[in-house]
Amino acid sequence: MNVALRLRMTTEEFLAWEESQPERWEFDGFRPVAMAGGTVNHNVITGGIFAAIREQLRGSPCRAHIEGMKIEVDGSIRYPDVFVACGPASGKATVADNPVVVFEVLSPSTVNTDVIVKSREYRATASIMRYVLVAQDRIAIEVHTRRGEDWVVTSIVDPDALLEMPEIGVSIPIASFYEGVSFEP
Repeated sequence: MNVALRLRMTTEEFLAWEESQPERWEFDGFRPVAMAGGTVNHNVITGGIFAAIREQLRGSPCRAHIEGMKIEVDGSIRYPDVFVACGPASGKATVADNPVVVFEVLSPSTVNTDVIVKSREYRATASIMRYVLVAQDRIAIEVHTRRGEDWVVTSIVDPDALLEMPEIGVSIPIASFYEGVSFEP
């Protein structure tokens, strides 16, 4: 096993180590965590979210990012499936500053991390105003919205519903996230 995988790393050590790795890794604040592969539905949903948001952000100071870009949250480094960051950014940056809205498409292998660990990290990050968990086996999303010091959680299962994101000036039909997805019994 690689020594880097056995010893506690700092965020800076992880970022330097990751640059030389052929695969993507997240950092849980202690050690690298390998990123798992995804399904067709996961990929199609991620692309649908990104495309819908990117289109509505044209001319805005906010930008949508997809899987290959990372954020630092509460001492961890994460690769959200999709996120929106606002404000100026260097074109050479590998870690985006000021994430405002974060999306994770749920997978059986990552659901516990997404629902428990990442939820805590995202809530602890002051710039994040909304965290959206998206099911890939049915039309269903869970939206965590910051309201001052509290978080309000709502569920949306109606494909005709809109996901309102006033913090980035975007409103998107849930059905657009799932366009081209085939649900199996």
